[in-house]
Amino acid sequence: MTQTVLLALDTSTEFCSVALLSAAGSGASQASNEPRVWSRHENTGAVSSTRLLPAIRELFAEAGLPLSDCAAIAFGSGPGSFTGLRTATGVAKGLAFGLNVPVVPVSTLLVCAESARRRDAAATRVLAALDARMDEVYWADFAWDDAAGEWRIVRDASLDAPADLTLPDEPFTLAGNAAATFGERLPAVAAARSVDHDALPHAVPLAHAALRALCAGRTVPADQAAPVYVRNKVAQTTAERMAAKADKAAQSGQAANTAASTDRTSQAASGAQADEPTGAKPSGQADAHAHHGEVEQ
Repeated sequence: MTQTVLLALDTSTEFCSVALLSAAGSGASQASNEPRVWSRHENTGAVSSTRLLPAIRELFAEAGLPLSDCAAIAFGSGPGSFTGLRTATGVAKGLAFGLNVPVVPVSTLLVCAESARRRDAAATRVLAALDARMDEVYWADFAWDDAAGEWRIVRDASLDAPADLTLPDEPFTLAGNAAATFGERLPAVAAARSVDHDALPHAVPLAHAALRALCAGRTVPADQAAPVYVRNKVAQTTAERMAAKADKAAQSGQAANTAASTDRTSQAASGAQADEPTGAKPSGQADAHAHHGEVEQ
């Protein structure tokens, strides 16, 4: 019997998540039959890159399959941690190049929707929302199409303030960690029929979604695989940092010059008072007159 082996990777969060899927059959029947899956999902923090390749080797050994059996490499393409997205993208591209197989990029938000539906069959309309830090939310709206056996994108991945998400026009499940992060500041929490805090980026639902994409031919060559950041910018470029540093230095220099000028003026005023003749007005009267004159001008 024909067997399709797919490797799925996700490092878009603090977890290093890897799944190896083996599906029997061919064509659409592969996606409809429940495949065998081996997985690792470990909280590695910012060092998922050191755990990713060892986890892949472990899964192939556990499944008793050679790496050469892989028909495609899938990865969570984002949004998520910039460093994590680059890690998964780089490993997926490298393996795909070496094996001469296609790559299947899958949105991390779609993975949240897939996770929610696999946990609750009634979750056929899903608003996926992830904490994007900087007081913002990554989100997308998905509707499950029973006839097509696939998700339909109602609203593609966006980045907005918690209060600015567009709510679905029918009962929906809210998936992802944004509900826990923002609470009542996220109107979708009160509007949702259910909230699935655990429907997060994970290699197992990623592998299932990727298998359907592979069967439908939604793949890319290894050299075209790329992360989807959604947020265009989270840090200054080198040029911007240098410009900011120069501006800060200029401001510091201006402040120093102002202070020096003030000090010289104070010294000159003190010298003038010391040189006053015996018959001159008391210095307080002279100052008051001078200030009065300045106001009149």
